Amino acid sequence: MGIGSTLAKVADASLDRTVLLGYTRVGAGLRAAWWPADPEPGALEGRRVLVTGGTSGIGRAAAVGYLRLGATVHLLGRNQAKVAATIADLRSVVPSGEVVGETCDVGDLDDVRQWSAGLLARVDRLDAVLHNAGTMTGDRRETSPQGHELTLAVHVLGPHLMTSLLGAALLASEAPSVVWMSSGGMYGARLHADDADDIEYRTGPYDGVRAYARTKRMQVVLAQEWARRTAEHPVLFASMHPGWAATPGVSEHLPRFERLTRPLLRTPEEGADTAVWLVATRPDSRPPHFWHDRALRPVVFPGQRPPSAEAVRRLAEHVTDATGAPFVL
Repeated sequence: MGIGSTLAKVADASLDRTVLLGYTRVGAGLRAAWWPADPEPGALEGRRVLVTGGTSGIGRAAAVGYLRLGATVHLLGRNQAKVAATIADLRSVVPSGEVVGETCDVGDLDDVRQWSAGLLARVDRLDAVLHNAGTMTGDRRETSPQGHELTLAVHVLGPHLMTSLLGAALLASEAPSVVWMSSGGMYGARLHADDADDIEYRTGPYDGVRAYARTKRMQVVLAQEWARRTAEHPVLFASMHPGWAATPGVSEHLPRFERLTRPLLRTPEEGADTAVWLVATRPDSRPPHFWHDRALRPVVFPGQRPPSAEAVRRLAEHVTDATGAPFVL
């Protein structure tokens, strides 16, 4: 390893430890000096990419990135009018791009089943999925149509079910990818084995921010489990965090944080960069398959322990029981 590479690794690790610099646009700007090359123009020509939660923020920015690289983008949202408006916007930004509107509530498991069956009837191949749909509740527990805690349904159960149902279309691709858009907030959320006793927050106090962070931790575990359990298939399973980005969700749910960090927040495009890069380049990945700024990252801070095997097992068991979907493509 050359001196330049060594210095870059030291600087990169230092940015991670500072958090404030590493997660903001400062980190993105500095790391761009040494991170891997951009995808080649036309890298996604002939590819079909599904983006959930694509009507605003990072999801919209990722859709633009995929379109600019030549992909056909299936843009999914739960509000048909917002999907239509976003598609009109994207067509003005990337006139040559092909974008297809999809309407589905990812937190509604019945809707996911119905929509997935419809998509499979329309397309014979799906090259990538970006699980970006997200929600954050307040201090009152909200539930999905099936009675699941809402953030769990949107961030964990729905994406898991959708991945399983779309398995045949993914395996028809020569280079399939599935990416979960997690959050740096997951570092502050532990996943204990006994969390499975109340994974739906049916008892005790409810905290929407904590529920959000914990489900973002679960997404990281979910990506690891999909990679481990389907290793015989050529699918890139990964999760990532975008850093701190200026999005409508941050403004709505974390207004004080947004006000304090506004000058340092990344643009949605900077937040989406690694999601676009992962799908377009499909880099070699290894456990824990967690990425940020085009590099693999640890899933715990120094001094923390990763989720135990029992905690992972119990989470996987709950997810498969709740959705009826095994970790099978």
